[in-house]
Parts: sequence; C-alpha cells; structure tokens
Amino acid sequence: MDLQTVFRYNEHANVTSLDPAFAKDQRNIWVCNLLYNGLVKLDEDLEVVADLASHWKIDTTATIYTFYIQKDIYFNDAFAKARTITAQDFKFSLERLSNPELASPGAWVMSNVEHIKAIAPLQLQITLKQAFPAFLGLLSMKYCSVVPYGSSNLREQPIGTGPFYLKRWQENVKMVLRKNNLYFEKDLEGKSLPYLEAVAITFKTDKQSEFLEFAQGNLDFINAIDPSYKDELLTTAGELQEKYKATVHLEKAPFLNTEYLGIKIDHKTPELQSKKLRQAMNLGFDRDKMIKYLRNNIGTPAHNGFIPMGIPAGGVVKGYSYDPDRARSLVAAYKEKTGQQNPSITISTGANYLDLCEFIQKELQNIGIQVQIEVMTPSSLRQARKSGQLGVFRSSWIADYPDAENYLSLFYSKNFAPNGPNYTHFKNPTYDLFYEESLKTGAAKKRKELYIKMDSMVMEEAPIIPLYYDQSVRFISKQVINLKGDAINMLDLTRVKKNDSRDY
Repeated sequence: MDLQTVFRYNEHANVTSLDPAFAKDQRNIWVCNLLYNGLVKLDEDLEVVADLASHWKIDTTATIYTFYIQKDIYFNDAFAKARTITAQDFKFSLERLSNPELASPGAWVMSNVEHIKAIAPLQLQITLKQAFPAFLGLLSMKYCSVVPYGSSNLREQPIGTGPFYLKRWQENVKMVLRKNNLYFEKDLEGKSLPYLEAVAITFKTDKQSEFLEFAQGNLDFINAIDPSYKDELLTTAGELQEKYKATVHLEKAPFLNTEYLGIKIDHKTPELQSKKLRQAMNLGFDRDKMIKYLRNNIGTPAHNGFIPMGIPAGGVVKGYSYDPDRARSLVAAYKEKTGQQNPSITISTGANYLDLCEFIQKELQNIGIQVQIEVMTPSSLRQARKSGQLGVFRSSWIADYPDAENYLSLFYSKNFAPNGPNYTHFKNPTYDLFYEESLKTGAAKKRKELYIKMDSMVMEEAPIIPLYYDQSVRFISKQVINLKGDAINMLDLTRVKKNDSRDY
C-alpha cells in the first residue's frame, strides 16, 4: 500500500457498533458515514440532496414520497457476495429500525411512517401518517442507511455501499477501513473515489495522549478542543499559536449544537419553580467573558434563543445578556415573595464542563444565589436527567436534522422525559398548539414565524439557560488536503487526499 494514503484519527469514546441502526452519537455516526449511504444526504449548506436516490417526487398531500434509486450501486463484498442495491433493500433497512427486537435508538425516525413499498426494483414509496416538512432531513440521518435485505450481525460485519469497508476491528484498540473499489462516485475528471487507500482509527481514551500523538505527526487531525491542551494550541482570542502555524491548519465552522443548563421546572426545589429566579440565573453571568477565557473564543455566546444560528429561525430571538443589577432585583423580588432569604440550587455536570459551571457558580453567588456543583459521569448524568432526578443539569442539543423543529421538540408537553426529550418538563398549551401547527405547515416562511414565536416563549419562561452556540474546531495536519467541516460536524473522507510519505 502507498503509505501516504492512510488517514489516521483517534476516537477517544470508542465505537460501539458498525450497524447504522445504532449510529446515535458522533463516534458511530462518523464511521457509519464512511461505510454506508442513504437515499439522500446533506450538502455543505445543509440542503437535502440526492445520494443513492437519483431524484424523488412528493404528492400534493405532502405525505407520499416516491424515490427513484440509481442503477448499478453495489454493496461491498467484504462479508458477502457483491450485488446491486434494490428498493427492497431500502424497505428492509428502514422497517428494521422499528423492530422492537433490534431496539434501535433510531426507531423514532419511522414513527410518522404509515407504510413503505418497493413499487418497482428501483422505486421506493414511503407514505406518512401526516405531513412532516422535515422528513427528507430525517432520511439524511445515518440510521436510514441502506443495508442488504435480510442482513444481520452488522455490528461487526458491516455491508454497505460507502467509500470504505471494514478490514479489521480490534475493539478498544484499533480499526482499519479499506477503500471500497466498488464505490459509485467519481471526481470531476472521472477518477474513482475515494482517493485514500485506508482509514486507521485508534481508541486512546486520554485526550492529552491524543494531542501528543497529533503533535508528533501520528494523527492527521483532532476534533474539538480539550481544556488539557487548549492553551497550548490556541491563544485566548481563539487563533492558532505561532509554533503550530507551519504544520497545522485550524478550521472553525458553525456547529448546530446549543450548550445549555436545563432546569426541571417542576422539580421539588422551590427556587426552580420561580420564573423570576430562572430569569435571574440567565441574567446573572457574563457569557462573553466565559467563552473568551474558558473556551478560547470557540463558540458564540448565547445571547439569543435556543435555536442556533445556521438554520432558519436561528439567532433571531433576543435572549439574555449580562445584567447583574436586574438579576439582583429579580432575586430580591423572589426573596420578598417567598420569605426565603438564601436561595440555593445544585448544578449537575460532567467533569469536562466543570470549569464553566464553576464560573457560573461564582457569578450567581454575586447576585445572591448559592450554587452547589455535583460532578457525575456522562452516563450517570444522562440517566439521571432522563429520569427527572436533576434540578439543574448541563446539557447540549446537537441537531439530528437541520430544522428548528428538532430543537423545539424539547419543549413540547407530549415529549416529557423519560418518554421524550422534554427534560425540563416545560408545559404551555399555546406552545403546544404552535408546535402542532408547525408540523402541518408546508410553507417555510409560515413555519419560521411559528418557530420564532415558540423560541420567544421558551426564553420568556426560562426553563433553560443557553450558554453558547458551539463551533466545530478541527486541527488538521497540513499534509491533509480537502478535509472540510460543516454545521453537523460530519467526517467525510470521500474526497480527502494526503501529500506525505510517512510509514504506516
């Protein structure tokens, strides 16, 4: 193998499955994106474009979608005889998501689907129970990738149509993907893609070790910035440190991720039931200062609503900015009304966000709210948040698909956790009416107006404290060509090249 054509990265969280039905988080999504394709995908502007479908038609009721599938698309032959895909494969792939025996975390994607038919060898028809304008965006998720009809054990033996196939996987140690010579895409000159011969993934859990590997030239890029090395790589202004400029390319891109503190507003803690106190918490800390000094200006301080910039209705609603005087007056009003002279809250967080929570703790104490911090493991935090045990919790919402409805679903009363993502237990009948109307509205302008109204209501009632809108940050070796970021931080290596000649 020409050793310069191996792309190397580290996945500190370990891949848990290569079955796209379990592509729930970034570690699995990235690898599945290298192994599989779907009917549609998102382009760099987050517009839905064709992938394995050549085109599609939507009927006048906006409930019947007919997809026309490209000819001569092959599954790789790593674990089975290579053959071309059919509509029957897509029917199987999508229907298996709803199979309770599979227990896919992506089952919800099919919740609005009435039935799926293979109406011809290369024609697939999907009928929805009711119109849902964001449905094509849903189909772009890796859950909806095509796998061969009747296939099983895809966790360890993935069979896809993607640019790479699995060569070797030593769990928690290393994974090697090789170029799929049957891959259908070609470049503008007619040359088969991908350019790379292989992808080598390691699973070092320590981020400091990952950084050292990158600094020594053993990894081609690192994704995101960790507190353990942020000042080594970045200035407080968020620029690359001088000593790395010759060898490293820094790429920042807006990322559809809102980092926030959630407040369970029906929690037994009386402070959290008070709208005035929730608003005071939103006003009582300096987001700009927090992002500059603790995040090296990675991310945009969240002075708007919950919907991040980058999708329609994002960055429109006025949120909260630092106003300690108004915050103190709201705290004083709360004390006067309740007679409670020492309001106190507990923020639950993972260790990676402890510095942000400690900053907020100090700031809120200056306006008269005492703050305790509880540090939990990420899995314990997720479970406790879902079961409603936490009063205030650090969380984030990364878009599953590029539509504001995805963010606003967190405040729909029928989505109360543990049966949905409404972890704050926000409930408002008017909000619910707007939300349900938006689902039936095909006109983008009208939908955007409803989204803005809903986002404004959330900000007014303050069941959350938006912290910042994230950016994807990539530190890329200058030996790597054409590795691009996007607003969902996908790893796409289909058109990536390398110009070094290092040993593999």
